[in-house]
Parts: sequence; C-alpha cells; structure tokens
Amino acid sequence: MNAIIYILVTSIALLHFYFFILEMFLWTTPKGIKAFGLESKAFAEKTKVLAANQGLYNGFLAAGLIFGLLLKNTNIISFFLSCVIIAGIYGAYSTKKIRLFYFQSVPAIIAIIIILIQLSR
Repeated sequence: MNAIIYILVTSIALLHFYFFILEMFLWTTPKGIKAFGLESKAFAEKTKVLAANQGLYNGFLAAGLIFGLLLKNTNIISFFLSCVIIAGIYGAYSTKKIRLFYFQSVPAIIAIIIILIQLSR
C-alpha cells in the first residue's frame, strides 16, 4: 500500500472521527449548531439523541478505516470506504445539501480508485 492511500484514508478517518466528536458531544454547543446549520439550540436539544446515534456510526467508520490501515488490508479499507460513499450519497440526498457528497463521498471515491489502480498493477 502506498503513502497516498495511507494519507488519504487517514484523512477520511480523521474527518469521520471529527464528525463523531461533533455529533456525540458538541451537537448542542455553538460549534455543533453552526457546523450543522441547526435552526436553534432548542432544536439541537430535541435532536441530540439522534445526532449521538449518527455520531456513533461515524466513529465506527473511522475505526474501521484505521483498523484496515493497521492490518494493511485493502479489502477492509475498501469496505469502509464504500460505507462512507453510501453515507455521503444518502446524506446529500436526504438533506438536499450537495456539498455533503463532495465533502464526504468524493475523497472516498478517489481513495477506492487509487486502491483499484494499485491492485491492478
């Protein structure tokens, strides 16, 4: 596995770890409210259990990617990258915010393409 894959996958994992922190612990803070464009603190309070659940899934995505890197296993990495891509597509579709697709799915798509190119050599 080359350095580009390590850097890209580590970056994606760190991004999802950041989402984990925001959604699990900072959802009702000014930082969380601003990051997700929530309408009010009251709305954030009402939805914090849902956000924590969502954050937990992002934590699992980050852990899976790191696990794959530690094992140097492109199958595990590719599986979790695929999960990231699907989550980004659904997130962009369900929230009508296309930036989610570019921010979440595109880096994972690039990483999978690089892995596939490397495996075909």
